[in-house]
Amino acid sequence: MKQIEQLYREYKQDVYHYLLSLTNNPSLTDDLLSETFISAIRSIHRYKGQSSLKTWLCSIARHKWLDHLKRQKASVEYNDLLQLYVATSIEGRMITSELAEYVLALLQEKDERTRAVIGMRIEGYSYAEIAERHGLSESSARVIDFRTKKWLKERLAKEDWL
Repeated sequence: MKQIEQLYREYKQDVYHYLLSLTNNPSLTDDLLSETFISAIRSIHRYKGQSSLKTWLCSIARHKWLDHLKRQKASVEYNDLLQLYVATSIEGRMITSELAEYVLALLQEKDERTRAVIGMRIEGYSYAEIAERHGLSESSARVIDFRTKKWLKERLAKEDWL
């Protein structure tokens, strides 16, 4: 029980600020924060240590936010998901719909496989699901996502979007 309390105390603020950057709603953020830690406690046995605990918790938080969006709308707008993807790529930045549209235009410069992988990430698919659908290894799907995010950050910085 003390380990759970320590986990909560140590990462509560980081996860809260991450969620707040996604929701812009403190009340919703509080709810999603609770759901995130409940889910983390239930699934702690599946934590493999391949990422930091903070990254793992933020991933759970992101999925809670996506679940919330899906419950709120009959269908989630692709642009909403794109803005979420961009927000997670460019931490600590305010994301406008204009920037999200520009990112979508930039992604058109990438090859078809990269666009497909990124499209699935935007829609919330896991790396394992992406790998299975495209005949890749999970690590290849991660590398494509990582390199594309890095490329996006560099392009946006070079073109004074950041």
